[in-house]
Amino acid sequence: MSVETRDRVVAAAATIGYVVSSTAQSLATGQTRAVGVVIPYISRWYFAEVLEGIESALRSAGYDLTLYRLSPDAALRRRVFEYFLVRKAVDAVIAVGIELTTREIAILSTVGKPIAGVGGAISGIPTLSIDDVEAARLATEHLISLGHSRIMHLGGDQEHEMDFHVHSQRLAGFLKALNAAGIDEADTFRTTALSIQGGYAVARAVLADPRSRPTAIVAGCDEVAIGTIIAARQLGIQVPSQLSIVGIDGHDLAEMFGLTTLAQHPKAQGVLAVELLLSELAEPGSRIEAGWHAYPVTLDVRTSTTAPPAEH
Repeated sequence: MSVETRDRVVAAAATIGYVVSSTAQSLATGQTRAVGVVIPYISRWYFAEVLEGIESALRSAGYDLTLYRLSPDAALRRRVFEYFLVRKAVDAVIAVGIELTTREIAILSTVGKPIAGVGGAISGIPTLSIDDVEAARLATEHLISLGHSRIMHLGGDQEHEMDFHVHSQRLAGFLKALNAAGIDEADTFRTTALSIQGGYAVARAVLADPRSRPTAIVAGCDEVAIGTIIAARQLGIQVPSQLSIVGIDGHDLAEMFGLTTLAQHPKAQGVLAVELLLSELAEPGSRIEAGWHAYPVTLDVRTSTTAPPAEH
């Protein structure tokens, strides 16, 4: 086809609003230019942020996103992996916050679909997340470096965890920092729902008695930290002169509340997961190096932390 003929065809297609059939394009190339994303939640902050990063990166690369929200029901989960992801039109799969089983990985690998994970280590596939133990340790060490020794961790329930055991890993990092500093770890942990409301409720109870009140709190996530700041204000406790608070996440609301936090950049993690997959799709037959990649956190110091109040 000559350049002149091609230009006339393009102009005619634009005039009538013609678009290329994705089905026909798929038959011609063997690719659907769609990526399936398997995720347990879409309304929680972390998952929504990762999803936004994934969608943005896919859109920039000319790919569509097909979303599958996993149900706790085992039969429905099997249907997602054994039917939708295998038989439906996606070129690759990203699992967000989900520990894939050996069987699920095998099913996808058998039909040649590249896989990447976000949220924790999964055997046999490339995954990325922050090191939750290290993040909690760094947050706690920030308070210790300011001179605090009466520190409490308000974190998630250890017996009802999501995949990758984030709650227990963050508690482990907190205790690791206390032990390294020679601080007694007795009575330094309270369980809470990882939400603003949960943080508010547990902080009201913890901060009510000035005789046992800590001078600093490491929150299991930024939403718990924000709830704690609200509770402290209602109790007349000044942050940070009477109570220092640090969170983990880098939530959009952290700056508004002056919250010192370990930012984990979930949007950027979503973008990187897409880049891992697209590199394999661009070179059919190549394999992404399996293994866990620790994503770096940054300590954003704001006005919620300072030295402890002087003892009277």
